[in-house]
Amino acid sequence: MGTNTIFSLLTSCLTTYSNALILMSKTVIAKYSQHGETFEIFVDSDMAYEYITGKRKDPISVIQAEEIFKDANKGERQSQDKIKKIFETTDLAKVIDTILKKGTVPITTEQRSKMVEEKRKQIVNMIATNSIDPRTSAPHTVQRIENALEQARIVVDPFKSASEQLDPIIRKINMILPIKFATAQIEVEVPAVYANRCYGILKQYGLKSEEWTQNGSLKANLEFPAGLREEFFEKINGATKGEAVVKVKV
Repeated sequence: MGTNTIFSLLTSCLTTYSNALILMSKTVIAKYSQHGETFEIFVDSDMAYEYITGKRKDPISVIQAEEIFKDANKGERQSQDKIKKIFETTDLAKVIDTILKKGTVPITTEQRSKMVEEKRKQIVNMIATNSIDPRTSAPHTVQRIENALEQARIVVDPFKSASEQLDPIIRKINMILPIKFATAQIEVEVPAVYANRCYGILKQYGLKSEEWTQNGSLKANLEFPAGLREEFFEKINGATKGEAVVKVKV
């Protein structure tokens, strides 16, 4: 066997070994416990992070072995009966989805920080979109909400949904930033020349009823989260060059 052949074989072996080490270093155990039973799966940490944050859609693509374990380190498989009892299904994709979303998945400090920041933005956006300041009936700015979260020392859970965390967060920041969740009821009349162009905008903002007049103008009633009121005014005024007649009913 020639020197070049031996060198090529050694290089190939080292590459394979190196790739195996990288794969192993990214493999972690995700765990889910319920009613005294434990369910574990081997997952790629990066892919699991992508799935939890919604960037990856297929739960099967996350796992390194198509098995549900009682003790993954010992290779002890969990029984199908217990999987069926706890998850109410033996469909692997559904079981993995539950483990990843409701269980414990080891993630890096950097991944956790990113998840917290993304979840924080979702919470801020939900408050900004759906609420107003009861003192002025005006929407709160994103910056004002972020400042209130900071003042109240709000800790965002990266594994809980934004909606799950919303109520307790509102209670904590309400003394700093009065918040009222409300809907805006708007009556708008769009001149005929702009009616067709604006119909799509009206649909986006909760079109409840419409009436086309004999002269071609469009009268409409809308209902949408109060925090979107100023945004709507800007869009409808921009699309009609300020000629739309807008009345705030609530």
